[in-house]
Amino acid sequence: MSTRRFTLATLACATIGFLASGSAVLAQSDYPTKPVKIIVPFPPGGTSDVMGRMVADELSKILKQPFIVENIAGAGGIVGTDRATKMTPDGYTLIQTGVGQSAVAHGLDPNLKYNSMTDFIHISQVNSGPNVLVVNPATPYKTVKDIVDYAKANPGKLDYGFTHAASGHMAMELFKQTTGIQLTGISYRGGGPMLTDLLGGTIPMMFINQDAALPHVRAGKMRAIAVSSAQRNPLYPDVPTIAESGYKGFEALSWSGISAIKGTPQPIVDKLEAAIAQAMKSDAIKQRMGSVGFVIPEQGSKPYTAFVKKEIDTWTRVIKTAGIKPE
Repeated sequence: MSTRRFTLATLACATIGFLASGSAVLAQSDYPTKPVKIIVPFPPGGTSDVMGRMVADELSKILKQPFIVENIAGAGGIVGTDRATKMTPDGYTLIQTGVGQSAVAHGLDPNLKYNSMTDFIHISQVNSGPNVLVVNPATPYKTVKDIVDYAKANPGKLDYGFTHAASGHMAMELFKQTTGIQLTGISYRGGGPMLTDLLGGTIPMMFINQDAALPHVRAGKMRAIAVSSAQRNPLYPDVPTIAESGYKGFEALSWSGISAIKGTPQPIVDKLEAAIAQAMKSDAIKQRMGSVGFVIPEQGSKPYTAFVKKEIDTWTRVIKTAGIKPE
């Protein structure tokens, strides 16, 4: 090839590269130009689904494109989360991350197909709420000390209900390890049957999400002993934390957030981070969250990424100590 032809070819390639690069930058700055999908890895109607749709509605208003929830349920959130890793990292598929699929799963399955810290970019946490340690009101227990004292005097004779790998299960395992007591767990396939049995007196005790417990506590059908968050919950202002009850540092939360797939361009991540922070300040979200006892955590990618890492470390340690295996 002559020098002239080589030069022209080089210029042509450079021009094409420049135009392609410019188009990519323009596409990122204009994002989003079409609907965005948020994978919620749980069935419709539950707390995770409600949180996902709440954020999707606000992001649709802020970014002027539809944000659409797609429910891909299975294996406690693992199926939908794994599916997300196979999607194109262009910002048009996001994933709802959370305590079960993004932290507990790592402790339960050493061969998990995805890595929450390397396969995703954690954009911002959405909600945080405690579990509540509740008992049937026919029991004599009114404080954490009452429960611990009885359990220490009667190892293994006090029962509790749990749903495998749920946040309440993890809270109870941490509670047993922290207090040094032996309890006997009764496994349930879902929270509904477990709740029915506690109300009926079949089981005396369990940890349950604060929003699910509230109507029964208010009706006097269950007694709230303590909340698992570091601070008291607005729905339960008179109920102490487990940390206040003599076990400093105790914290076990139910939480979720929004994450992107690894490789999503940083300008898109930055735009989503700012939009989610704006959404979480909306009156609609603050009112909705407050009504069910969820707290809006610190916003942003940096705090959320650090929080996910801390949760993975915590629950991996708790699960290993307890010897819990996947079902």
